[in-house]
Amino acid sequence: MTRDDHAFSDFITAATELGPLPLAVAHPASRESLLGAIEAAERGIATPILIAPKAKLARLGDELELDLSRYECIDVPHSHAAAERAVELVRGGYADLLMKGSLHTDEFMEAVLDKTAGIRTDRRLSHVFIMKVESYPRYLFITDAAINIAPDLATKQDIAQNAIDLTHSLGINRPKVAILAAVETVNPKMPSTLDAAALCKMADRGQIRGAVLDGPLAFDNAISREAAATKGIVSPVAGDPDILLVPDLEAGNMLAKQLSYLAAAATAGVVMGAKVPIVLTSRAEDANGRLASAAIAALLAHRRRRQELAP
Repeated sequence: MTRDDHAFSDFITAATELGPLPLAVAHPASRESLLGAIEAAERGIATPILIAPKAKLARLGDELELDLSRYECIDVPHSHAAAERAVELVRGGYADLLMKGSLHTDEFMEAVLDKTAGIRTDRRLSHVFIMKVESYPRYLFITDAAINIAPDLATKQDIAQNAIDLTHSLGINRPKVAILAAVETVNPKMPSTLDAAALCKMADRGQIRGAVLDGPLAFDNAISREAAATKGIVSPVAGDPDILLVPDLEAGNMLAKQLSYLAAAATAGVVMGAKVPIVLTSRAEDANGRLASAAIAALLAHRRRRQELAP
């Protein structure tokens, strides 16, 4: 893939135009995690701070023929220490972005969520997949498919608001949110349908802001106008969503990976709800996905900076 035909080229170009932000990279000790950070630097999106065992990082740099002397490198004994040090840099105001490298998500998130040394806020953290599917006319945001296993209603409220806030940062001023379930009617025996109905009413009452919500919607009704029309569903969201809010992590994870591996969707991922945007991708994610994730996180960080400086 060339520099000009990246699936997320619009976000990458926008982030490049705004200039680089300091990015703490926890344990970039694999080919893809290191290349993703370096590519973000070369595109002018981020100034990476590479945090990993020095010898391991040096070997990898030599294998990839990279000159790592151009970047700040912090030596730590292992991946857990890398996560803790990266979070420490964010807490201290030395980094505006945080990126997970080649370590387990649980290990990384343990440092992020630490009650005394972490970077949590009053908002529940949640992950958003940003996906480009050729058969769909614009980006799809799928949440939460990586952090919250079986979210309750209060958690889903934060999940929805996090995704809405992200779309606002990317220029989608009033996104449409489809709240997914197995059926499109409220069924007391299916808690996901009750949550969907409650979330819609919460949006009506201003408890969720900045979007149009509808649900429950089955996936076919959510994504296809024809399917919705066949079932007689009248909805401002059905067939035209920006955000797909899934009932639980298993459903979301399977949906995102099916789109990625069966529909060849391009994928990026960001964690919302922390003090800074977090680039969190699968260890199997390629450098292009990591670059896109960094660009999207940078756009969010730039928007937060503008809001903080606003009178």
